[in-house]
Amino acid sequence: MEPTLQALLAPRSIAVIGASDHIHKIGGRPIHYMLNHGYAGTLFPVNPQRDSIQGLPAYPSLDALPAVPELAIIVVAGDAAVQAVRDCARLGVAAAIVIASGFGEAGPEGKRQQDEMVRVAAAAGLRLVGPNSQGLANFGSGTIASFSTMFIEVPPRDGPVAVVSQSGGVSAMVYGLLRGQGIGVRHMHATGNEADITVSELALAVAHDEDVRLILLYLESLTDPAVLALAAATARARGVPMVAVKAGRTGAGQRAAASHTGAIANEDRAVDAFLRHHGIWRVDDAHALARCAPLYLRGWRAGGRRLVVVSNSGASCVMAADAADARGLSMAALSDATQAALAERLPGFAATANPVDVTAALLTNSALFGDVLPVVAQDPSTDMVLLDIPVAGMGYDVERFARDAASFADTAGKPIAVAAWQDLVAAPFRAADVPTYDSAADALSAFSQLVSHQALLDRIRTEPPAMASAAPSSSESAPRKALREELATATLSEAASLARLAEAGVPVVAHRLCQTADEAVAAWRELGGPVAVKASSPQVPHKSEHGLVALHCDDADTVAQAFDRQTAILAAMGADCEGVVVARMTRGQRECMVGAHWDPVFGPVVVVGDGGKYVEVLNDSAVLLAPCSEDAVVRELAGLRIAPLLRGVRGEPAVDMAALARIAVLVGRLMHDAGGAIRAIDLNPVMLSADGAVVVDGLMEVSAELALEHGARV
Repeated sequence: MEPTLQALLAPRSIAVIGASDHIHKIGGRPIHYMLNHGYAGTLFPVNPQRDSIQGLPAYPSLDALPAVPELAIIVVAGDAAVQAVRDCARLGVAAAIVIASGFGEAGPEGKRQQDEMVRVAAAAGLRLVGPNSQGLANFGSGTIASFSTMFIEVPPRDGPVAVVSQSGGVSAMVYGLLRGQGIGVRHMHATGNEADITVSELALAVAHDEDVRLILLYLESLTDPAVLALAAATARARGVPMVAVKAGRTGAGQRAAASHTGAIANEDRAVDAFLRHHGIWRVDDAHALARCAPLYLRGWRAGGRRLVVVSNSGASCVMAADAADARGLSMAALSDATQAALAERLPGFAATANPVDVTAALLTNSALFGDVLPVVAQDPSTDMVLLDIPVAGMGYDVERFARDAASFADTAGKPIAVAAWQDLVAAPFRAADVPTYDSAADALSAFSQLVSHQALLDRIRTEPPAMASAAPSSSESAPRKALREELATATLSEAASLARLAEAGVPVVAHRLCQTADEAVAAWRELGGPVAVKASSPQVPHKSEHGLVALHCDDADTVAQAFDRQTAILAAMGADCEGVVVARMTRGQRECMVGAHWDPVFGPVVVVGDGGKYVEVLNDSAVLLAPCSEDAVVRELAGLRIAPLLRGVRGEPAVDMAALARIAVLVGRLMHDAGGAIRAIDLNPVMLSADGAVVVDGLMEVSAELALEHGARV
């Protein structure tokens, strides 16, 4: 672990600047927590108004301390916080947590102060958490450098989970949800504005903690994907699942994030692709972050998605089957032998097929769950079991139910979860360490996540992900760099774009670039059959709206007239004219598209899916990071709405999805190898048929340098 991160998570000494004697004030909470929860290092309260704080000697300033602390917690606000950072930098403090708010999230003046804070810290090698941070808490070392109220509401207990979050509120919420399930938490860290240290860096630090078996993340921005990729790889190597909420899916969410932490919005589908690429399971909210933890921590591996439901209510059985189907789980088909064994143990009127209804006889025979569970566990079609208890209480031996479920959990080697909304019913199961949920829907969502995440991680084990290929860092400010790059790009003509694609091995339509009408007619004869005639100019990338496309031209006069008409239109527009592209008319079963762009954070991003003129309206496409594999592209295509059409319907043959995937892979490799010189590629349509795929129309947006190589005007 980086020494400065060690100073954050297990420092030998801590100064609290703005310390308070009052345990319910921000400057008093960290001291109170550490005095009461096992911190073994030295605490230095700093407050010029007090001689002692919470029984410890207090000091008027950092300069008055008997030793330089490894970590400083800065509670004072505004200019005083900036000055505290200067003092820490001057004295050689390794790391500081700036709890004060009113900086980058508050507007231009706050951002100016934040930038000054960072500049001073960076010059001295001082690492900063925050500002606007709730703080960090490592319950393994007793370093509770946080003012969270949650540690009063729900006392800490060390455990196997790490929670790393930009938001202090979300980190506290997830902590509370986990502790409510009886799960201990080792780390609870909130990074705030992330002026310096990010969620990714702390995720990497906790991934090295051998006592951590599950990592839960909340992000509002992602500026260092290579670090998070390394954290994910470190966690995977240790068998530690990583689950994340990346907020800001929508424009409204991104604006809210900017006002909250000053976060920079990421393009959401690229984020999705990045997380999936590195085996990080994405969920929607804090509740979902905590929901699957009991299953993950059991270390179970489900053999598949086949579910057995056992309940004392027929209605619950029916609803659980519906809920399972909605989550991509199937009801296991129990063998005749299993059903016969169940019939020997259940009342004659009980259902022995799956779902298994033990009926209200459970009230008089508390052994029924214990009798049924071992039988269904032995059936080879059982991958997981839901024990759904919609009602129990007085007269029911719930303690025995819990013991029987715990025995199954410990010996069967198959996941089990209990759905019990009554607290008095759920409590014995939780006490027995059986994953327990308020509803069958929540339990089945957790099962679905567990199985899907395992399948994703299994694929990654056989096909390790490439690291993020983000643009190289620069000392130039991001806005200035973005403006420079925007001004210094150009669109290649269709002819130049198709030539570049063909050089990369992409199958492009048979075509000729013609400078005269006679050349166009000769090209038509050579290509044999109907052709498309399209003007080629880097200044007019969208040709149809200007009358610069003629389709199904199949005689010399039509081709020649199209050439004359289109070159005249370009001349009237004052646009450069490279000539016209004469291309063979190509048919396919389906018009698809392949696109790519250079993301400033993630590098090359590839989009593949349904194409044609309605591509923006239908928006049925998948996003992947490049470089990617053909198998990965085919898997994503299989999840699109058009997938049934691609597989063939109503007598049509299946199209060659592998051919479309190869084009996506080649486009991604072209983007990746260009290292940012190619900004975007748009191939639409790509004609897809049973025996291959061919690019009919393509455009590339490139850097000024690459544009000049092709004679394009910048």
